[in-house]
Amino acid sequence: MSVEVSWFSALCDDDYEYLGVHEPALKSSWEHCARITQSADAQGYDSILLPSGYQLGIDAVTFAAGMAPLTEQIRLLLAVRCGELCVPQMARQLATLDQMLNGRLSVNIISSDIPGETLASQPRYQRTREVMTALRALLNREPVAVRGDFVNLDLDPPNARTVSGNSPLFYFGGLSEAARDVAAEAADVYLMWPDKMAAVDELLANMRARAANYSRALRFGYRVHVIVRASEGAAIDAARRLLSKLDAAEGEKIRSQSLDSQSVGVRAQGQLREEADADGFAEENLWTGIGRARSGCGAAIVGDPDQVLKKLLQYKSRGIEAFILSGYPHLEECDLFARYVLPKLEHARLDESS
Repeated sequence: MSVEVSWFSALCDDDYEYLGVHEPALKSSWEHCARITQSADAQGYDSILLPSGYQLGIDAVTFAAGMAPLTEQIRLLLAVRCGELCVPQMARQLATLDQMLNGRLSVNIISSDIPGETLASQPRYQRTREVMTALRALLNREPVAVRGDFVNLDLDPPNARTVSGNSPLFYFGGLSEAARDVAAEAADVYLMWPDKMAAVDELLANMRARAANYSRALRFGYRVHVIVRASEGAAIDAARRLLSKLDAAEGEKIRSQSLDSQSVGVRAQGQLREEADADGFAEENLWTGIGRARSGCGAAIVGDPDQVLKKLLQYKSRGIEAFILSGYPHLEECDLFARYVLPKLEHARLDESS
């Protein structure tokens, strides 16, 4: 089974040489994020995640449009925030982007609040369910007639259409009960954040059962950082160096910047970090130090090329078939992973070139 191997372009001001030390050259900008994206394209990654934050960094939709003529093979996994865009507008934007990319578009749905407002989890995810259902229908060239709690539409699909005539894949993640139910009903790929292997197994079983209740089958993705070096010792040294200048107060400030900093998933990443050993390892080769200065995905696979590959193959053996990776600084770690591990993984673009 081939897997999808994706990198990450730091649109949300999430790039450092030393965690918590802000450097102008690594701030989110068109130039910097384009360089990461084009490097990942040139080095053979299958896809790249373009994250989206209300307060942080640059706009993902605009960035994706700019990158369309500047990339050749890589798919753009575009994050869109349900609380910020209306469904008909989003459908037109995504269909147009897919045309510009000649079909190289996937969508990461974020169950965001409307900026300045806060909904409780249950109604927020109900809004997300309604948005995803209506959006998929329009992108599938189907009329929509819905009277929901949040989405009220009676529309034919827009003239703008995707290359295939069908909706791009929807990637979606979340740990709360409401999030899991939305994923089971409406997502194509359920994204998970790092956890101990036993917890990964438990979540996979839970989500497979939930999807079956809707007569569906989910694909699974895993979002994690990587620190890979020629030897395990060098990788651990790189992890320590990354944290060597972190001020605890600055780390707390960074963790609280995201609008989802109190979500169930973020709290779970904090618990994983608290349960780690004195060196920050939650289990073999899974290091939680990155979560000291990051909201969201807060752990990294750390080791030599064989150790990192082994860890990824352990996830793959459980049915995970999409990996969204990142590392600090993103451009340098992109190159290191492409050099040491990517050629050893059976993945989509490697298959295409063989």
